[in-house]
Amino acid sequence: MDLIFRQLLDPASSTYTYLLADPGAGQAVLIDPVFEQARRDAALVGELGLTLLYTLDTHVHADHITGAWLLKRALGSRIGVARDSGARGMDVAIEDGQRLAFGARSLEARATPGHTGGCMTFVLDDRSMAFTGDALLIRGAGRTDFQHGSASTLYRSITTRIFTLPDDCLVYPAHDYRGLTCSSVAEERAHNPRIGHGSSEQDFVGYMENLGLPHPKQIDVAVPANLACGHTELADSLEAPDWAPLRYTYAGINEVDPEWVADHGSQVRILDVREPGEFNGTLGHIPGATLVPLARLQEAASGLPRDQPLVLVCRSGARSAQAVTLLEKAGFTRVANLAGGMLGWNSQRLPVSHSA
Repeated sequence: MDLIFRQLLDPASSTYTYLLADPGAGQAVLIDPVFEQARRDAALVGELGLTLLYTLDTHVHADHITGAWLLKRALGSRIGVARDSGARGMDVAIEDGQRLAFGARSLEARATPGHTGGCMTFVLDDRSMAFTGDALLIRGAGRTDFQHGSASTLYRSITTRIFTLPDDCLVYPAHDYRGLTCSSVAEERAHNPRIGHGSSEQDFVGYMENLGLPHPKQIDVAVPANLACGHTELADSLEAPDWAPLRYTYAGINEVDPEWVADHGSQVRILDVREPGEFNGTLGHIPGATLVPLARLQEAASGLPRDQPLVLVCRSGARSAQAVTLLEKAGFTRVANLAGGMLGWNSQRLPVSHSA
């Protein structure tokens, strides 16, 4: 059966977020979303034409805040967390053995406590993929010295709930701090220095109890927020931009549609970043637009207004997307790309000018 699969990274916390979807039904789930990446994830779901049914957290994380509540607010997805996690405000309190369907595909929830008291591993229906959270990492295992962790419990979870999966089942953890992306059950059983090589429970417990790791930097902020499924005061304060109905793309660019610009052109400053010959060429330009070729934009930025929203335009939207990034780096906060550029503008038969 077909599957859409994406592995996404939050560089600040080295967290992997996983999107899985049934392309036929257009239904998706997102595993371990990150607060700061919620707009990115929502944009990807939208661009792929999917409906996000669930956000699933493998456990109550201590190093980042989940994006579950933000995605629920934006997309209407349901929040799923283990019943034993201690979290509140979820829509689905996940039990061991529960199946979560998305179209014709599904994930099986397997309780794998030990890193925390409420960890889950999500196994794809054909047992080709296992999303192990922090229970089993690539050549490692999650620490067991806080949040009701237990090295003995984690040993049993890994050996009886994960290592019993098929050898070629791919292992996708919630974190990796070295840039490793994927492993397999057979690899970890053979080569994991903490629990592979036929290590006994005593071996594993001795290893884990002597890790000597520092206190997680974000634990005092992340854990309370994640016990509320990411519904924090900061989440409540994050509002959509009020100057235009912007659309955030998976490429990380705010876009605005041509129709809105045509109706509200007097409220924004339109900057055309093409070359002079294009400005008065076949496609023409938007009436009232200011020509600032992309090569000169950085130099001209100091003279641009900061009290008026800026809409960037080029032929197709590619150069103007780069211009948006440049201005944002220069400190401009109300900037957007014209979706589709002048090609899109002309296709909708909106007014154009060919005069200098």
